[in-house]
Amino acid sequence: MPEQKNFILAMVLMVAILAGFEYFAPTPPSPVPVRSDATIDTTPGPVAADPGIAAPTGPRDRNTVLAEGQRVRIDTPSLSGSLSLHGGRIDDLTLKAYREQVDPHSANIVLLNPKGSERPHYAEFGWVSANPAIKVPGPDAHWQSEGGILTENTPVTLVWKNDQGLVFRRVVSVDPDFLFTITDSVENTGPDALTLYPYGLVSRGYTPRTEGFYILHEGPLGVLDGTLKEITYQDLRDERHVDYQSTGGWIGITDKYWLTAIDLPKGDVNKARFVYTGDGHDRYQSDFLGSARTVAPGETITTVTDFFAGAKKVDLLDRYAREKGIDRFDLAIDFGWFYFLTKPFFIAIQFLYGFLGNFGLAILAFTVALRLVLYPLANKSYKAMNRMKILQPKVKELQERFQNDRVRMQQEMMALYRDEKVNPLAGCLPILIQIPIFFALYKVLFVALEMRHAPFYGFITDLSAPDPTNLFTLFGLIPWNAPSFLHLGILPIIMGITMWFQQKLNPAPADPVQAKVMMFLPVLFTFMLAGFPAGLVIYWAWNNILSIAQQWSIMRRHDEAPAHAGRT
Repeated sequence: MPEQKNFILAMVLMVAILAGFEYFAPTPPSPVPVRSDATIDTTPGPVAADPGIAAPTGPRDRNTVLAEGQRVRIDTPSLSGSLSLHGGRIDDLTLKAYREQVDPHSANIVLLNPKGSERPHYAEFGWVSANPAIKVPGPDAHWQSEGGILTENTPVTLVWKNDQGLVFRRVVSVDPDFLFTITDSVENTGPDALTLYPYGLVSRGYTPRTEGFYILHEGPLGVLDGTLKEITYQDLRDERHVDYQSTGGWIGITDKYWLTAIDLPKGDVNKARFVYTGDGHDRYQSDFLGSARTVAPGETITTVTDFFAGAKKVDLLDRYAREKGIDRFDLAIDFGWFYFLTKPFFIAIQFLYGFLGNFGLAILAFTVALRLVLYPLANKSYKAMNRMKILQPKVKELQERFQNDRVRMQQEMMALYRDEKVNPLAGCLPILIQIPIFFALYKVLFVALEMRHAPFYGFITDLSAPDPTNLFTLFGLIPWNAPSFLHLGILPIIMGITMWFQQKLNPAPADPVQAKVMMFLPVLFTFMLAGFPAGLVIYWAWNNILSIAQQWSIMRRHDEAPAHAGRT
């Protein structure tokens, strides 16, 4: 039947996209041959001054490296750590409110680590001179600190002087959340005018373990001239460097939930780049070089740069975009192709969470609201499906009468649908509508930091993680580490049962092969969704229950329809 074929096609497409996307995705391009000068830039820029790209040395313990040099302590409501006076780098940050595991006693998330440690990740700022003979504070410069602890109320001033009449000052301030403001100034007490270029960079000296999903970007990214730029670690290793020019925008390196990013100087034409060096240790860098600034004798020039280092909270990124003018900063969160649905879905769920105090309840309430919005369309579709079910005996009669003449059978069936004013495709609409909604909600649960470690009730302690129970261990009674393909929790089983009940309310396919495929779908989806976030399975099961209630109500109101369907 046409409607069943379309239904099966829609389901198969969704399964193929969800379960096999990575197998059908295009393979990465072949590695680009590396030129002998691939890491050399003869124009004034960060790499020319060699900031942040040091000769390889053996990694050492993080605490050992932190104890070696003088540091300025950082202590805010959201961050703890320090900045190094050696190079003036921000290279030691821990997130106070976020932990590695759901367990409240697990370790806090460490975001930044110093150069020389096992997992270096830091930010660096400064100046590049147009005249190589002029000394500027490079990555090994030792700054003097004026001030004590860096807090949200007490900025810190760093000073570095050369013997050529230049005084470099850096004022570092931080807000209560995750935004640093670096104000760099240069005072010229010498006899000659000088030209300097401001720069900033974020460097990561290792290849992190990523989620490995094509639907999630992790690695260098930025918004340049209003367009999101993303490059994977593998692609950057192949390309070695990717160059842009942009008026404003931002660049950085992102993880699934955490971000380090630099807001580029506004109004300037900046050279922005993503760079990889593989000199024995993987090193990835996002950097920019600002426009030339001339400082005359007796004058001072200043540049202000904002640096974000922290958790990718939607409302926080939106606030920085408004207050600081950071262009499309919310794109640091990978909302995906269905951005126009994903972000509004998140905002709606977060709004409901404000009333209900639990994201699981917010998802249930959001599902009800979504059903109400789509009720007219779904109601029309379910009515069509119900009428198709009523017509099943006549359809089967036509199939038997014209089984040897498929053209005539199709003509008679279409005439029957026309006479009964039934659209055989109308029943597919709920499924087709569900596909983008499913993906959008999946994205919300998968990428939104607010869902991370968000509990529901009972055994569901993290809505962004799969149901931890398992049928194949009798829900914990058997001490056995079952393989991942045998992981089947309570929530996916409930979802499968509700999907089976919903299917029973739909007209059964006359074709035995199609009927068997339809019977198998609830089992397939039960196992497939076992590895999906618990919040998504809760949504799917609850949506099935609401659909069953709606279809059952429609069927009860149209019990008199068989008399009408019996016309010839």
